[in-house]
Amino acid sequence: MISTDTELAEAVKTFAPHPRIALDTEADSLHCYFDKLCLIQISIPDENFLIDPLAGISLDPLFKALEGKTVIIHSADYDLRLLRRCNYAGPTVLFDTMIAARLCGATEFGLAALLHQHFGVTLAKASQKANWARRPLPPEMLHYAVNDTLNLLTLSQIQEARLRELGRYEWFEQMCQKAIRSANVTRERDPDTLWRLSGYADLSPRGGAVLRALWHWRDEEAQSVDKPAFHILGNDLLLEFSDQFDKGRTPDTRHLRGSRRARLLQTAEEALLLPEDAWPKAIRKPRLRTTQEQEERFKQLRKIRDSAGTDLNLDPTLIASKATLEQLSRNEAPALEALMPWQRQLLDLT
Repeated sequence: MISTDTELAEAVKTFAPHPRIALDTEADSLHCYFDKLCLIQISIPDENFLIDPLAGISLDPLFKALEGKTVIIHSADYDLRLLRRCNYAGPTVLFDTMIAARLCGATEFGLAALLHQHFGVTLAKASQKANWARRPLPPEMLHYAVNDTLNLLTLSQIQEARLRELGRYEWFEQMCQKAIRSANVTRERDPDTLWRLSGYADLSPRGGAVLRALWHWRDEEAQSVDKPAFHILGNDLLLEFSDQFDKGRTPDTRHLRGSRRARLLQTAEEALLLPEDAWPKAIRKPRLRTTQEQEERFKQLRKIRDSAGTDLNLDPTLIASKATLEQLSRNEAPALEALMPWQRQLLDLT
């Protein structure tokens, strides 16, 4: 475990000469409100490093050492977003082993499945949801962490050879570049949809107002103690409480602490007093009318896509999703622009 600036400087000297670096991260998203980078795993041939960001060390030397290298990650989006918060600009060249597996025609492309298939390695499931912020990390968690990157270098070599054999390596490069760009885009959350949990539509309009208020109450409580929202109150109870308050009943909240319970009751009471025009409005997506020509165009595109997927032993949705085909059938320019060159070629849109 690398936990000092001196140790990191020595580690960087070791892997700096290597052009390809396997990388993974572990976060504490199941045990705190704010995602926290807890561990960075690095592998080069014959050596593995575990870097402890919680030790207060500067990660700048690591990020500088990664410049110009091929960084190998499995399902890179979350890792890159997590590292971006720590001022990592992102890799110049990304090798995403999940993307590679899908382009090779794999139907099971999770890391555990790939490691078992190619190396006979079984990842311990218990460590997937473990608390990675705990220190010291027990041996089984350290072993799990190392296994996440230990075989990525070899796996990437196997996949690259197969992609080149299939003539799909250029497709792969296009997808990885798109993944880098996507990870650099901050996802904006619509505040009017965050609180709309599955099942909210079964509530009355006033019940929806209570749910909205309780959702924000729960979010503030979770932030104040840095715990996931479900630690405060589960979604099922949030919906149940909203319904009961709306019907004039006081739900059983004895499991909540005194001050927290008082804040919940006050929040619900204030929501119940809101005038009708302040209740949340139902979201009704405009129904797009499809012309006969557009319907025929969609069917044609789907036929081309599915035929290409069958011929290439590829998941058709990797070529284009149903939503994308619908947008293309309506000649929506953003949908065409979002497609990569290889996808346009397979859909005969070049």
